[in-house]
Amino acid sequence: MASSPVKHSGFVALMRFGYGARGDGDLASAAADPRGFLKDELAQPGIALLEGADLQASKALLQLMYAEQDRVKIERERKVADAGKPAMAEIPAILAKDMPAKDMSANEMAAPAKPGEKPVPKPQNIEQQIFRAEALARFQRAASARAGLVERLVAFWSNHFCVSARKGQLARITCGAFEREAIRPHVLGRFADMLKAVEQHPAMLHYLDNQQSVGPNSKAGQNRKQGLNENLAREIMELHALGVGSGYSQADVTALARIITGWTLAGRDGKLGEPGSFVFNANAHEPGAHVLLGKTYAAMGQAQGEAALADIARQPACAKFIATKFAAHFIADVPPPILVERLVQVLRDSDGDLLALTLGLLDSDEAWNLPLAKLRTPCEFLIASIRLGNRVPDNADPVLGALNLMGMPLWQVPGPNGWPDTVAAWASPEGMKQRLDIAAQIASRWKDIPNPGDLLNAMAGDAASPETRQTIARAESRQQGMALLLMSPEFQRR
Repeated sequence: MASSPVKHSGFVALMRFGYGARGDGDLASAAADPRGFLKDELAQPGIALLEGADLQASKALLQLMYAEQDRVKIERERKVADAGKPAMAEIPAILAKDMPAKDMSANEMAAPAKPGEKPVPKPQNIEQQIFRAEALARFQRAASARAGLVERLVAFWSNHFCVSARKGQLARITCGAFEREAIRPHVLGRFADMLKAVEQHPAMLHYLDNQQSVGPNSKAGQNRKQGLNENLAREIMELHALGVGSGYSQADVTALARIITGWTLAGRDGKLGEPGSFVFNANAHEPGAHVLLGKTYAAMGQAQGEAALADIARQPACAKFIATKFAAHFIADVPPPILVERLVQVLRDSDGDLLALTLGLLDSDEAWNLPLAKLRTPCEFLIASIRLGNRVPDNADPVLGALNLMGMPLWQVPGPNGWPDTVAAWASPEGMKQRLDIAAQIASRWKDIPNPGDLLNAMAGDAASPETRQTIARAESRQQGMALLLMSPEFQRR
Protein backbone atom coordinates (compact mmCIF):
# COMPACT_ATOMS: atom_id res chain seq x y z
CA MET A 1 0.00 0.00 0.00
CA ALA A 2 1.15 3.51 -0.69
CA SER A 3 0.69 4.89 2.83
CA SER A 4 2.77 4.10 5.89
CA PRO A 5 1.19 1.83 8.52
CA VAL A 6 3.24 3.71 11.13
CA LYS A 7 1.48 6.97 10.27
CA HIS A 8 -1.93 5.35 9.95
CA SER A 9 -1.96 2.96 12.90
CA GLY A 10 -5.70 3.41 13.50
CA PHE A 11 -6.34 2.01 10.04
CA VAL A 12 -3.92 -0.83 10.75
CA ALA A 13 -5.71 -1.64 14.01
CA LEU A 14 -9.02 -2.07 12.21
CA MET A 15 -7.69 -3.88 9.15
CA ARG A 16 -4.92 -6.12 10.47
CA PHE A 17 -6.60 -7.10 13.72
CA GLY A 18 -10.30 -6.44 13.15
CA TYR A 19 -12.97 -6.57 10.47
CA GLY A 20 -12.70 -2.94 9.38
CA ALA A 21 -14.67 0.20 10.19
CA ARG A 22 -18.43 0.24 10.73
CA GLY A 23 -19.29 3.36 8.75
CA ASP A 24 -18.27 6.61 10.46
CA GLY A 25 -16.54 6.93 13.82
CA ASP A 26 -14.55 3.72 14.21
CA LEU A 27 -11.46 5.01 12.42
CA ALA A 28 -11.20 8.08 14.65
CA SER A 29 -11.64 5.96 17.79
CA ALA A 30 -8.96 3.54 16.67
CA ALA A 31 -6.56 6.29 15.63
CA ALA A 32 -6.72 8.00 19.04
CA ASP A 33 -5.10 5.00 20.75
CA PRO A 34 -4.69 2.02 18.39
CA ARG A 35 -3.37 -0.49 20.91
CA GLY A 36 -5.78 0.69 23.60
CA PHE A 37 -8.68 0.45 21.14
CA LEU A 38 -7.96 -3.25 20.67
CA LYS A 39 -7.03 -4.00 24.27
CA ASP A 40 -10.29 -2.48 25.50
CA GLU A 41 -12.17 -5.12 23.54
CA LEU A 42 -10.00 -7.90 24.96
CA ALA A 43 -10.73 -6.66 28.49
CA GLN A 44 -14.52 -6.95 28.23
CA PRO A 45 -15.77 -9.83 30.44
CA GLY A 46 -17.16 -12.72 28.41
CA ILE A 47 -16.47 -10.91 25.14
CA ALA A 48 -15.85 -14.16 23.22
CA LEU A 49 -18.93 -16.02 24.45
CA LEU A 50 -21.98 -16.27 22.22
CA GLU A 51 -25.43 -17.06 23.56
CA GLY A 52 -28.97 -16.79 22.27
CA ALA A 53 -32.41 -18.31 22.46
CA ASP A 54 -31.81 -20.20 19.20
CA LEU A 55 -28.42 -21.56 20.30
CA GLN A 56 -28.45 -24.84 22.20
CA ALA A 57 -25.84 -27.11 23.74
CA SER A 58 -24.41 -29.91 21.64
CA LYS A 59 -26.00 -32.68 23.66
CA ALA A 60 -29.42 -31.04 23.33
CA LEU A 61 -28.91 -30.70 19.59
CA LEU A 62 -27.89 -34.33 19.26
CA GLN A 63 -30.92 -35.41 21.24
CA LEU A 64 -33.07 -33.39 18.83
CA MET A 65 -31.33 -35.15 15.96
CA TYR A 66 -31.92 -38.58 17.48
CA ALA A 67 -35.61 -37.78 18.03
CA GLU A 68 -35.98 -36.48 14.47
CA GLN A 69 -34.29 -39.59 13.08
CA ASP A 70 -36.71 -41.76 15.06
CA ARG A 71 -39.67 -39.74 13.81
CA VAL A 72 -38.54 -40.01 10.18
CA LYS A 73 -38.00 -43.75 10.56
CA ILE A 74 -41.45 -44.29 12.03
CA GLU A 75 -43.04 -42.15 9.31
CA ARG A 76 -41.20 -44.05 6.59
CA GLU A 77 -42.26 -47.40 8.02
CA ARG A 78 -45.86 -46.20 8.29
CA LYS A 79 -45.92 -45.11 4.66
CA VAL A 80 -44.44 -48.41 3.57
CA ALA A 81 -46.98 -50.33 5.58
CA ASP A 82 -49.84 -48.22 4.19
CA ALA A 83 -48.68 -48.79 0.65
CA GLY A 84 -48.05 -52.47 1.20
CA LYS A 85 -44.68 -52.14 -0.46
CA PRO A 86 -41.22 -53.01 0.79
CA ALA A 87 -39.07 -50.15 2.05
CA MET A 88 -36.71 -48.62 -0.45
CA ALA A 89 -33.16 -49.77 0.16
CA GLU A 90 -30.61 -47.27 1.30
CA ILE A 91 -28.56 -45.67 -1.47
CA PRO A 92 -25.63 -47.99 -2.12
CA ALA A 93 -22.45 -46.62 -0.62
CA ILE A 94 -20.69 -46.67 -3.98
CA LEU A 95 -23.36 -44.33 -5.39
CA ALA A 96 -23.64 -42.10 -2.34
CA LYS A 97 -19.90 -41.55 -2.41
CA ASP A 98 -20.15 -40.04 -5.89
CA MET A 99 -23.09 -37.76 -5.14
CA PRO A 100 -22.15 -34.06 -4.94
CA ALA A 101 -22.16 -32.41 -1.53
CA LYS A 102 -25.39 -30.54 -0.87
CA ASP A 103 -25.28 -26.75 -0.89
CA MET A 104 -25.88 -25.84 2.74
CA SER A 105 -27.34 -22.44 1.82
CA ALA A 106 -29.85 -23.49 -0.82
CA ASN A 107 -33.52 -24.01 -0.02
CA GLU A 108 -35.03 -27.22 -1.27
CA MET A 109 -37.90 -26.39 -3.58
CA ALA A 110 -41.19 -28.28 -3.68
CA ALA A 111 -42.82 -29.46 -6.89
CA PRO A 112 -43.51 -26.63 -9.38
CA ALA A 113 -46.52 -24.56 -8.42
CA LYS A 114 -49.46 -23.81 -10.66
CA PRO A 115 -48.85 -21.39 -13.56
CA GLY A 116 -48.30 -17.88 -12.22
CA GLU A 117 -47.50 -19.06 -8.69
CA LYS A 118 -44.09 -19.12 -7.06
CA PRO A 119 -42.73 -22.50 -5.92
CA VAL A 120 -43.05 -23.01 -2.19
CA PRO A 121 -39.85 -23.89 -0.29
CA LYS A 122 -39.94 -27.18 1.53
CA PRO A 123 -39.61 -26.92 5.31
CA GLN A 124 -35.97 -27.00 6.37
CA ASN A 125 -34.89 -30.10 8.21
CA ILE A 126 -33.63 -29.81 11.75
CA GLU A 127 -29.91 -29.57 10.98
CA GLN A 128 -30.51 -26.89 8.32
CA GLN A 129 -32.46 -24.82 10.82
CA ILE A 130 -29.75 -25.16 13.46
CA PHE A 131 -26.96 -24.47 10.95
CA ARG A 132 -28.58 -21.22 9.80
CA ALA A 133 -29.28 -20.05 13.35
CA GLU A 134 -25.65 -20.67 14.33
CA ALA A 135 -24.35 -18.97 11.19
CA LEU A 136 -26.56 -15.91 11.69
CA ALA A 137 -25.43 -15.51 15.30
CA ARG A 138 -21.80 -15.67 14.18
CA PHE A 139 -22.29 -13.15 11.36
CA GLN A 140 -24.22 -10.75 13.59
CA ARG A 141 -21.55 -10.80 16.27
CA ALA A 142 -18.76 -10.14 13.76
CA ALA A 143 -20.73 -7.36 12.08
CA SER A 144 -21.57 -5.55 15.32
CA ALA A 145 -18.29 -5.94 17.24
CA ARG A 146 -16.54 -2.64 17.93
CA ALA A 147 -13.17 -3.73 16.59
CA GLY A 148 -13.68 -7.38 15.74
CA LEU A 149 -10.36 -8.62 17.15
CA VAL A 150 -11.99 -11.25 19.37
CA GLU A 151 -14.11 -12.49 16.46
CA ARG A 152 -10.96 -12.73 14.36
CA LEU A 153 -9.41 -14.82 17.14
CA VAL A 154 -12.47 -17.07 17.21
CA ALA A 155 -12.27 -17.55 13.44
CA PHE A 156 -8.53 -18.29 13.62
CA TRP A 157 -8.83 -20.93 16.33
CA SER A 158 -11.98 -22.41 14.82
CA ASN A 159 -10.08 -22.94 11.58
CA HIS A 160 -7.06 -24.30 13.45
CA PHE A 161 -9.23 -26.86 15.29
CA CYS A 162 -11.67 -27.34 12.45
CA VAL A 163 -14.55 -29.75 12.01
CA SER A 164 -16.58 -30.00 8.82
CA ALA A 165 -20.33 -30.07 8.26
CA ARG A 166 -19.58 -32.20 5.19
CA LYS A 167 -19.11 -35.17 7.50
CA GLY A 168 -22.86 -35.67 7.80
CA GLN A 169 -25.92 -34.91 9.88
CA LEU A 170 -24.20 -35.05 13.27
CA ALA A 171 -21.45 -32.72 12.07
CA ARG A 172 -23.89 -30.26 10.50
CA ILE A 173 -26.00 -29.94 13.61
CA THR A 174 -23.04 -29.51 16.00
CA CYS A 175 -20.46 -27.48 14.05
CA GLY A 176 -21.72 -24.15 15.37
CA ALA A 177 -22.06 -25.44 18.92
CA PHE A 178 -18.52 -26.81 18.70
CA GLU A 179 -17.22 -23.32 18.03
CA ARG A 180 -19.30 -21.86 20.88
CA GLU A 181 -18.38 -24.56 23.41
CA ALA A 182 -14.82 -25.62 22.62
CA ILE A 183 -13.32 -22.51 21.01
CA ARG A 184 -14.95 -19.33 22.30
CA PRO A 185 -14.49 -19.94 26.06
CA HIS A 186 -10.74 -20.37 25.57
CA VAL A 187 -9.58 -17.87 22.91
CA LEU A 188 -8.36 -15.61 25.74
CA GLY A 189 -7.51 -18.50 28.06
CA ARG A 190 -4.95 -21.31 28.06
CA PHE A 191 -4.09 -23.31 24.97
CA ALA A 192 -4.07 -26.52 27.02
CA ASP A 193 -7.66 -25.93 28.10
CA MET A 194 -8.76 -25.31 24.52
CA LEU A 195 -6.93 -28.44 23.38
CA LYS A 196 -8.73 -30.57 25.96
CA ALA A 197 -12.14 -29.02 25.20
CA VAL A 198 -11.67 -29.58 21.48
CA GLU A 199 -10.53 -33.18 21.66
CA GLN A 200 -13.35 -34.14 24.03
CA HIS A 201 -16.09 -32.44 22.06
CA PRO A 202 -18.60 -34.75 20.32
CA ALA A 203 -18.16 -32.88 17.02
CA MET A 204 -14.39 -33.52 16.94
CA LEU A 205 -14.69 -37.11 18.18
CA HIS A 206 -17.14 -37.76 15.35
CA TYR A 207 -15.24 -35.78 12.70
CA LEU A 208 -11.99 -37.65 13.29
CA ASP A 209 -13.62 -41.01 14.04
CA ASN A 210 -12.44 -41.53 17.60
CA GLN A 211 -15.78 -43.09 18.56
CA GLN A 212 -14.69 -45.95 16.27
CA SER A 213 -11.31 -46.38 17.99
CA VAL A 214 -11.16 -49.39 20.30
CA GLY A 215 -8.17 -50.68 22.22
CA PRO A 216 -7.22 -54.07 20.73
CA ASN A 217 -6.70 -55.51 24.22
CA SER A 218 -9.73 -53.86 25.79
CA LYS A 219 -12.88 -55.81 26.63
CA ALA A 220 -14.66 -54.39 23.60
CA GLY A 221 -11.68 -55.04 21.37
CA GLN A 222 -11.43 -58.67 22.40
CA ASN A 223 -15.15 -59.27 22.09
CA ARG A 224 -15.73 -57.50 18.78
CA LYS A 225 -12.33 -57.77 17.15
CA GLN A 226 -12.25 -53.99 16.64
CA GLY A 227 -9.06 -51.97 16.60
CA LEU A 228 -7.46 -48.55 16.74
CA ASN A 229 -8.41 -45.60 14.62
CA GLU A 230 -5.47 -43.20 14.62
CA ASN A 231 -7.14 -40.24 12.87
CA LEU A 232 -7.65 -38.05 15.94
CA ALA A 233 -4.28 -38.87 17.49
CA ARG A 234 -2.47 -38.11 14.23
CA GLU A 235 -4.16 -34.75 13.78
CA ILE A 236 -3.54 -33.77 17.41
CA MET A 237 0.16 -34.23 16.78
CA GLU A 238 0.37 -32.92 13.21
CA LEU A 239 -2.27 -30.18 12.99
CA HIS A 240 -3.48 -29.26 16.47
CA ALA A 241 -0.40 -29.04 18.65
CA LEU A 242 3.08 -29.96 17.36
CA GLY A 243 3.27 -29.64 13.60
CA VAL A 244 4.99 -31.66 10.91
CA GLY A 245 8.69 -32.26 11.51
CA SER A 246 8.54 -31.51 15.22
CA GLY A 247 10.18 -34.76 16.26
CA TYR A 248 7.32 -37.12 17.06
CA SER A 249 7.24 -40.58 15.46
CA GLN A 250 4.62 -42.96 14.17
CA ALA A 251 5.06 -44.87 17.41
CA ASP A 252 4.02 -41.71 19.28
CA VAL A 253 0.90 -41.39 17.13
CA THR A 254 -0.02 -44.99 17.89
CA ALA A 255 0.66 -44.50 21.58
CA LEU A 256 -1.57 -41.43 21.73
CA ALA A 257 -4.29 -43.29 19.83
CA ARG A 258 -4.16 -46.04 22.46
CA ILE A 259 -4.20 -43.48 25.29
CA ILE A 260 -7.40 -41.80 24.05
CA THR A 261 -9.32 -44.96 23.23
CA GLY A 262 -12.64 -44.87 25.04
CA TRP A 263 -13.09 -41.14 24.40
CA THR A 264 -16.46 -41.16 22.68
CA LEU A 265 -19.98 -39.73 22.75
CA ALA A 266 -23.03 -41.35 24.28
CA GLY A 267 -25.47 -42.68 21.71
CA ARG A 268 -29.22 -42.46 21.54
CA ASP A 269 -29.70 -45.45 23.84
CA GLY A 270 -28.03 -43.63 26.74
CA LYS A 271 -26.19 -46.77 27.87
CA LEU A 272 -22.90 -44.92 28.38
CA GLY A 273 -24.32 -41.61 29.60
CA GLU A 274 -26.63 -38.79 28.66
CA PRO A 275 -27.23 -39.06 24.88
CA GLY A 276 -25.05 -36.68 22.88
CA SER A 277 -22.52 -35.98 25.64
CA PHE A 278 -18.81 -36.81 25.90
CA VAL A 279 -18.19 -40.01 27.84
CA PHE A 280 -15.27 -42.26 28.68
CA ASN A 281 -15.97 -45.86 27.76
CA ALA A 282 -13.65 -47.92 29.97
CA ASN A 283 -14.54 -51.10 28.10
CA ALA A 284 -13.06 -49.68 24.88
CA HIS A 285 -9.94 -48.19 26.48
CA GLU A 286 -6.61 -49.87 25.82
CA PRO A 287 -5.38 -51.04 29.25
CA GLY A 288 -1.96 -50.48 30.73
CA ALA A 289 0.76 -47.83 30.69
CA HIS A 290 1.90 -46.21 27.44
CA VAL A 291 5.04 -44.34 26.40
CA LEU A 292 4.47 -41.08 24.52
CA LEU A 293 7.24 -38.66 23.53
CA GLY A 294 9.60 -40.40 25.92
CA LYS A 295 7.31 -40.25 28.95
CA THR A 296 5.40 -43.15 30.50
CA TYR A 297 1.75 -42.56 31.32
CA ALA A 298 0.36 -44.91 33.94
CA ALA A 299 -3.06 -46.50 33.51
CA MET A 300 -5.49 -43.85 34.76
CA GLY A 301 -8.47 -44.22 32.46
CA GLN A 302 -9.70 -40.91 31.10
CA ALA A 303 -7.08 -39.03 33.12
CA GLN A 304 -4.33 -40.78 31.19
CA GLY A 305 -5.35 -39.00 28.00
CA GLU A 306 -5.88 -35.68 29.76
CA ALA A 307 -2.38 -35.84 31.23
CA ALA A 308 -0.93 -36.62 27.81
CA LEU A 309 -2.70 -33.64 26.22
CA ALA A 310 -1.53 -31.31 29.00
CA ASP A 311 2.08 -32.38 28.41
CA ILE A 312 1.77 -32.05 24.64
CA ALA A 313 0.54 -28.47 25.12
CA ARG A 314 3.71 -27.69 27.08
CA GLN A 315 6.11 -29.12 24.50
CA PRO A 316 8.58 -26.54 23.11
CA ALA A 317 7.52 -27.64 19.63
CA CYS A 318 3.93 -26.72 20.44
CA ALA A 319 4.87 -23.15 21.38
CA LYS A 320 6.88 -22.79 18.17
CA PHE A 321 4.09 -24.24 16.03
CA ILE A 322 1.35 -22.05 17.52
CA ALA A 323 3.42 -18.85 17.59
CA THR A 324 4.44 -19.25 13.94
CA LYS A 325 0.91 -19.91 12.74
CA PHE A 326 -0.50 -17.04 14.82
CA ALA A 327 2.03 -14.55 13.48
CA ALA A 328 1.54 -15.80 9.93
CA HIS A 329 -2.19 -15.18 10.20
CA PHE A 330 -1.95 -11.59 11.39
CA ILE A 331 1.35 -10.32 9.95
CA ALA A 332 2.63 -12.13 6.86
CA ASP A 333 2.73 -15.56 5.24
CA VAL A 334 6.37 -15.78 6.34
CA PRO A 335 6.47 -13.81 9.62
CA PRO A 336 9.69 -12.26 10.92
CA PRO A 337 11.65 -14.93 12.84
CA ILE A 338 12.46 -12.48 15.64
CA LEU A 339 8.74 -11.86 16.20
CA VAL A 340 8.01 -15.58 16.24
CA GLU A 341 10.72 -16.19 18.81
CA ARG A 342 9.33 -13.49 21.08
CA LEU A 343 5.85 -15.02 20.85
CA VAL A 344 7.29 -18.46 21.57
CA GLN A 345 8.82 -17.06 24.74
CA VAL A 346 5.50 -15.47 25.71
CA LEU A 347 3.76 -18.83 25.41
CA ARG A 348 6.43 -20.64 27.40
CA ASP A 349 6.60 -18.01 30.14
CA SER A 350 2.81 -17.84 30.51
CA ASP A 351 2.10 -21.59 30.30
CA GLY A 352 0.28 -21.17 27.00
CA ASP A 353 -1.83 -18.12 27.87
CA LEU A 354 -3.53 -17.04 24.63
CA LEU A 355 -4.43 -13.60 25.95
CA ALA A 356 -0.73 -13.05 26.67
CA LEU A 357 0.04 -14.27 23.15
CA THR A 358 -2.41 -11.77 21.65
CA LEU A 359 -1.10 -8.91 23.78
CA GLY A 360 2.45 -9.86 22.86
CA LEU A 361 1.58 -9.49 19.19
CA LEU A 362 -0.22 -6.17 19.76
CA ASP A 363 2.76 -4.79 21.69
CA SER A 364 5.27 -5.76 19.00
CA ASP A 365 6.73 -3.18 16.65
CA GLU A 366 6.25 -5.51 13.70
CA ALA A 367 2.46 -5.42 14.13
CA TRP A 368 2.45 -1.71 13.34
CA ASN A 369 5.55 -1.14 11.23
CA LEU A 370 5.14 -3.81 8.55
CA PRO A 371 2.85 -3.23 5.56
CA LEU A 372 -0.54 -4.92 5.33
CA ALA A 373 0.55 -7.98 3.35
CA LYS A 374 -2.27 -10.48 3.89
CA LEU A 375 -5.37 -10.83 1.71
CA ARG A 376 -8.75 -11.02 3.37
CA THR A 377 -10.38 -14.42 3.12
CA PRO A 378 -13.83 -14.54 1.49
CA CYS A 379 -15.48 -14.61 4.92
CA GLU A 380 -13.45 -11.63 6.14
CA PHE A 381 -14.24 -9.75 2.93
CA LEU A 382 -17.99 -10.30 3.31
CA ILE A 383 -18.09 -9.35 7.00
CA ALA A 384 -16.05 -6.22 6.26
CA SER A 385 -18.49 -5.31 3.47
CA ILE A 386 -21.43 -5.59 5.85
CA ARG A 387 -19.64 -3.48 8.45
CA LEU A 388 -18.77 -0.79 5.92
CA GLY A 389 -22.48 -0.18 5.47
CA ASN A 390 -22.91 -0.18 9.27
CA ARG A 391 -25.43 -3.01 8.99
CA VAL A 392 -26.15 -6.18 10.94
CA PRO A 393 -27.61 -9.05 8.88
CA ASP A 394 -31.01 -10.48 9.78
CA ASN A 395 -30.73 -13.43 7.40
CA ALA A 396 -27.76 -15.77 7.05
CA ASP A 397 -28.62 -17.00 3.55
CA PRO A 398 -27.07 -14.17 1.46
CA VAL A 399 -23.74 -14.50 3.29
CA LEU A 400 -23.82 -18.30 3.18
CA GLY A 401 -24.59 -18.23 -0.54
CA ALA A 402 -21.78 -15.78 -1.26
CA LEU A 403 -19.33 -17.89 0.74
CA ASN A 404 -20.31 -20.93 -1.31
CA LEU A 405 -19.73 -19.04 -4.55
CA MET A 406 -16.35 -17.79 -3.33
CA GLY A 407 -15.17 -21.28 -2.40
CA MET A 408 -15.23 -20.95 1.38
CA PRO A 409 -18.55 -22.41 2.61
CA LEU A 410 -18.99 -21.84 6.32
CA TRP A 411 -17.86 -24.74 8.57
CA GLN A 412 -17.26 -26.93 5.52
CA VAL A 413 -13.48 -27.15 5.34
CA PRO A 414 -12.07 -29.49 2.68
CA GLY A 415 -9.91 -31.35 5.21
CA PRO A 416 -8.74 -31.40 8.84
CA ASN A 417 -5.99 -28.87 8.05
CA GLY A 418 -8.67 -26.18 7.61
CA TRP A 419 -8.82 -23.38 5.08
CA PRO A 420 -5.49 -22.14 3.71
CA ASP A 421 -4.17 -18.92 5.21
CA THR A 422 -1.84 -17.65 2.49
CA VAL A 423 -2.19 -14.87 -0.04
CA ALA A 424 -1.67 -17.26 -2.95
CA ALA A 425 -4.55 -19.47 -1.85
CA TRP A 426 -7.11 -16.67 -2.25
CA ALA A 427 -5.49 -14.48 -4.93
CA SER A 428 -5.90 -16.82 -7.89
CA PRO A 429 -7.31 -15.27 -11.10
CA GLU A 430 -10.52 -17.28 -10.71
CA GLY A 431 -10.84 -16.33 -7.04
CA MET A 432 -10.33 -12.63 -7.72
CA LYS A 433 -12.85 -12.70 -10.59
CA GLN A 434 -15.42 -14.25 -8.27
CA ARG A 435 -14.59 -11.63 -5.65
CA LEU A 436 -15.14 -8.88 -8.21
CA ASP A 437 -18.51 -10.38 -9.20
CA ILE A 438 -19.59 -10.50 -5.54
CA ALA A 439 -18.41 -6.91 -5.00
CA ALA A 440 -20.51 -5.80 -7.98
CA GLN A 441 -23.55 -7.65 -6.60
CA ILE A 442 -23.12 -6.05 -3.18
CA ALA A 443 -22.90 -2.61 -4.74
CA SER A 444 -25.92 -3.17 -7.01
CA ARG A 445 -28.10 -4.23 -4.07
CA TRP A 446 -26.99 -1.48 -1.70
CA LYS A 447 -30.03 0.66 -0.86
CA ASP A 448 -29.55 4.42 -0.61
CA ILE A 449 -25.91 4.00 -1.55
CA PRO A 450 -23.71 6.75 -0.05
CA ASN A 451 -20.92 8.55 -1.78
CA PRO A 452 -18.11 5.95 -2.19
CA GLY A 453 -15.51 8.64 -1.61
CA ASP A 454 -17.05 9.43 1.77
CA LEU A 455 -17.01 5.74 2.70
CA LEU A 456 -13.37 5.50 1.65
CA ASN A 457 -12.57 8.36 4.04
CA ALA A 458 -14.55 6.70 6.84
CA MET A 459 -12.76 3.40 6.27
CA ALA A 460 -9.18 4.50 5.55
CA GLY A 461 -8.84 8.24 6.07
CA ASP A 462 -5.42 9.50 5.03
CA ALA A 463 -4.27 5.91 4.51
CA ALA A 464 -6.16 5.80 1.20
CA SER A 465 -3.80 6.18 -1.73
CA PRO A 466 -4.22 8.91 -4.37
CA GLU A 467 -4.62 6.16 -6.98
CA THR A 468 -7.59 4.64 -5.16
CA ARG A 469 -9.19 8.04 -4.60
CA GLN A 470 -8.83 8.91 -8.27
CA THR A 471 -10.17 5.56 -9.45
CA ILE A 472 -13.28 5.83 -7.30
CA ALA A 473 -13.83 9.48 -8.25
CA ARG A 474 -13.85 8.55 -11.94
CA ALA A 475 -16.55 5.89 -11.52
CA GLU A 476 -19.57 6.31 -13.78
CA SER A 477 -22.03 5.64 -10.96
CA ARG A 478 -22.13 5.23 -7.21
CA GLN A 479 -22.66 1.51 -7.67
CA GLN A 480 -19.52 1.23 -9.78
CA GLY A 481 -17.62 3.38 -7.32
CA MET A 482 -18.69 1.14 -4.46
CA ALA A 483 -17.59 -1.98 -6.32
CA LEU A 484 -14.22 -0.36 -6.97
CA LEU A 485 -13.92 0.54 -3.29
CA LEU A 486 -14.64 -3.04 -2.25
CA MET A 487 -11.93 -4.27 -4.61
CA SER A 488 -9.36 -1.62 -3.67
CA PRO A 489 -6.07 -2.61 -2.00
CA GLU A 490 -7.13 -0.63 1.06
CA PHE A 491 -10.21 -2.84 1.49
CA GLN A 492 -8.74 -6.17 0.39
CA ARG A 493 -5.49 -6.14 2.36
CA ARG A 494 -5.18 -6.76 6.05
